[in-house]
Amino acid sequence: MFGDLFEEDFSFISNNHCGKGKKSKTRDSEPPAPRDFTNLSGIKNQGGTCYLNSLLQTLLFTPEFREALFSLGPEELGILDDSSKPDAKVRIIPLQLQRLFAQLLLLDQQAASTTDLTESFGWNSHEEMRQHDVQELNRILFSALETSLVGTSGHDLINRLYHGTVVNQIVCKECKNISERQEDFLDLTVAVKGVAGLEEALWNMYVEEEYFENENLYRCGACDKLVEASKSAKLRKLPPFLTISLLRFNFDFEKCERYKETSCYTFPIQINLRPFCEQTEMDDSEYMYELFSVIIHKGGCYGGHYHVYIRDVDELGNWQLQEEEDRLIEDKALRDTENANEVENPLVVLKGILSEEESKQIPVDQLGQKLLEKKGVSWNKKYRKQYGALRKYLQNHPHIFQFSPDENKVGLKEKHKLLLKSDSQGQDLQSSPQRNGVRWNSEKKPTRLRDSSAGCHWFDLNDSKVQPIKEKDIEKQFQGKESAYMLFYRKSQLKRPPEARGNPRYQIPEHLLNEMNAANTELQKKRAECDSANNGIDLHLHLSSCYKFHNGALHPSLTWKESVVDLTIDRRKTLGDLRQSVFQMLESWEGDVILSIAKPLPAGLHLYQILDGDELTLDGVGLADGADVFVWNGKEVGGTKVMTGPDHEPVVVNVLRLAEYNEGGKGQHFTESQHVFSRSTKLADMRRALAPSGGIILKNGSGPDKEAKNWEVFLEEDMKETVKSAGLTDGCSVLILDSHDQSFVNVSSGNLTAFAYDISWLQVKNLCRTEDEEKHVKITATVDTVMSDIRMKALRELQLEEELANDSCLRPVSGNGKLLSPVPEDYTVKEAELKMGSLLGLCRGKAPTSTQLFLYFIVGSDQNASPEMEIVVEETASVKECLNLMLEKSGLSGDNWHLRRLDWCYEAGEALSRERAALRQILTSVLCFLFLQNATLKELNVCRGDTLVITEGKLPPKGFLKIPIWWFKSWSHKNHGENAQDQVNGMTCQMDALQVSPAGGELDQALKGIVWNDCP
Repeated sequence: MFGDLFEEDFSFISNNHCGKGKKSKTRDSEPPAPRDFTNLSGIKNQGGTCYLNSLLQTLLFTPEFREALFSLGPEELGILDDSSKPDAKVRIIPLQLQRLFAQLLLLDQQAASTTDLTESFGWNSHEEMRQHDVQELNRILFSALETSLVGTSGHDLINRLYHGTVVNQIVCKECKNISERQEDFLDLTVAVKGVAGLEEALWNMYVEEEYFENENLYRCGACDKLVEASKSAKLRKLPPFLTISLLRFNFDFEKCERYKETSCYTFPIQINLRPFCEQTEMDDSEYMYELFSVIIHKGGCYGGHYHVYIRDVDELGNWQLQEEEDRLIEDKALRDTENANEVENPLVVLKGILSEEESKQIPVDQLGQKLLEKKGVSWNKKYRKQYGALRKYLQNHPHIFQFSPDENKVGLKEKHKLLLKSDSQGQDLQSSPQRNGVRWNSEKKPTRLRDSSAGCHWFDLNDSKVQPIKEKDIEKQFQGKESAYMLFYRKSQLKRPPEARGNPRYQIPEHLLNEMNAANTELQKKRAECDSANNGIDLHLHLSSCYKFHNGALHPSLTWKESVVDLTIDRRKTLGDLRQSVFQMLESWEGDVILSIAKPLPAGLHLYQILDGDELTLDGVGLADGADVFVWNGKEVGGTKVMTGPDHEPVVVNVLRLAEYNEGGKGQHFTESQHVFSRSTKLADMRRALAPSGGIILKNGSGPDKEAKNWEVFLEEDMKETVKSAGLTDGCSVLILDSHDQSFVNVSSGNLTAFAYDISWLQVKNLCRTEDEEKHVKITATVDTVMSDIRMKALRELQLEEELANDSCLRPVSGNGKLLSPVPEDYTVKEAELKMGSLLGLCRGKAPTSTQLFLYFIVGSDQNASPEMEIVVEETASVKECLNLMLEKSGLSGDNWHLRRLDWCYEAGEALSRERAALRQILTSVLCFLFLQNATLKELNVCRGDTLVITEGKLPPKGFLKIPIWWFKSWSHKNHGENAQDQVNGMTCQMDALQVSPAGGELDQALKGIVWNDCP
């Protein structure tokens, strides 16, 4: 199945494709997660390597194999760094296996990678994704290791630990001659079908005899004839580690298909192999084996998943079942609650005070004073309301407290003193509380979680996941689709040295210890950096000394960059830590440091709640990455009192008024200005501010982001409303009509009766590649507003008036984001066919006049290969002049070019032609191109925004036509052997011979006069 899975060219000869010589795969920048509470490391699944992971974990938790491998030093195996040297002898597989075992034991990561190991096998990504049989992998891996270790002190490592022998005997019934054959094994394969368990299978294999009798006789070499005989097998030599493979997969010859045997198959935790051995005289300890690993297969015969149950012989992991952890946590929480209740119980408090006194009794008044000193609060303030006076409370508990004869002193009765002393001693003897998770430190012995079943610590190692299990959980793997597949036993007499218990560093070579220590240091560094990056937040601190308050909001007195200080801080730190950091930054600050949440609004910076509670974390108070924090004294800024909170948010309102004269020249009849009001401002106050001499206010009912054609009048009863309740938000518009303008409004219905309902907005986005290129502004306009006025308003809003006043234009932006042709400056919104709410781009360059055409053009018919270019030409320009301008702009030269239109399929269509329409009426089946160099673009109906294609090729000169003609010969006139397909001739003829009259008859006469050559 595996083929050349482990071929390595004798392994000890290094190859550049093995080990570190091969470029490692890309790894995530995120550092791996640390180990969980079990303190054991899993192995990452590369896609289909669960079988490999299970076997590697079994070998790792075979201490004798692990230590034998670690005993081979660089002087025998070589160094991985030398693997790229052609003459170096580097035994890649054992070196990578050593390194992987060291990582699994010492590296603080949740799961190790087998990439380097599988690369040393010569595996490619296909092998990593393909699942194999774990039993066959076990045999081939052992074979590869043996080959790699030839010539080293570990050449017999596999045989020393796993090699056993079986002897097969045939005994002649007549001469008693014994014929035997010895077989070596590294693992035993036992039947599952029809067998109740492992012991029965071994009994059938090594105790039951097979008889040769009747017609099935055996030829004895000594007797030289067919005789009756018995055949049996015995275990002659037992290995220290016994590997048993269960034949779960069988073949059904009736159905001709494989299947998995899922029946119940038991196996013991301890097994005595004496009945199955040839030699039975030794002590029982020589035959006793203990189960320490069970590789489990889940699935069917054509695929599935492997994981392994392993007994932690050296107790390297922290074994604690989850339900027991939960119980411990619940018990601790219950004890904490009880302790808290006891602290509040005055009986417990008083008993504690009296038990600490050396004298038997103290005055009652002194007891009250000691209570005040210990709890920081007097009896009368904390307990009197619920329990009454102190003396009375003591008298109500005569079984605990004992008074003096004059009742001025009080003390504890003797039995309660003894109880308190025993309780305190018991608490001192208790071990410190255990934590669920143990932080790994390769330098120190990890904290251990004790349990009642020491030495029987079983874990389920399922790729990256490791969790503790109970020994009885193994019984669940006796049967079913998820059941035991391989069993690993170790001799019971194999004892581990005490120094190996709980010590993952035991017997690991010094160079690997140093490598793992360095790797752990690097991991901690990366985790600290990652932790800082994940939990660090950037705060923008706005200093009050750099701000002034005007027009309802805070504005920087300097530039924005000079007014803001950026601070990076861990979100898990407290507000007190932030306040301290700010105070250290502001050396000259005097007075309290108050921090408030701030938010930039269109009107300016506004303050919200004050951050309070220095013990709270920054995450807890809601400070996120990029938050704005204002640093001030909490009262005023620059001598002006600042109102904070959402109710006082400033709102920017566009205020429209009717103009006294026609400002735009084509119907613009209003002026526009911006005003700021607090959300709590009443409409009556806003009306007094905007129309002090009286008037009415109208609000657009459609909202700022829609085409506004519904204006509503604020009636007198609405004047009690606030800006917030009236629905006025940033960017909305109100129309102010003075008393002499109110004739336009039917106040009773609240509707406008004149032009004002057409007032709406156009959005303008700055695309001039300046600092504000992403900024949008909303320009109020009507259908009669001139485009030049809209552009100038946008420039003023964007503060680009000086820079781009004479070098900018407005271009509509299509739904897919494409810039359309610029709109002429003297067009109105209606003439430009713009819808209210449309998005316009403010671009560099002058807009075309009404007599100019803005055209797109490409070179060639492939739009993907040729970028789309733009040009502005006079509509009276000829086709030739337009072509020359386009050739010049695209960097082309020569006269072997012509222009074509881009048709509706976005392909090069017909050439520009004056005669095209007339010719179509005459030659309906003839495709022809006329090119008239002197025709103007206007005459050819070229419109603004059209796309033309510069096509290579020279068209016929003026006065000539190029007509493709299909000449048809009837079948009867076809010469022998001549091709039957139509023959085509391209012919150029004098156009004077084809003068076309309205009747069209001259064309027929001209065609009759042409001599048609029958040429190929």
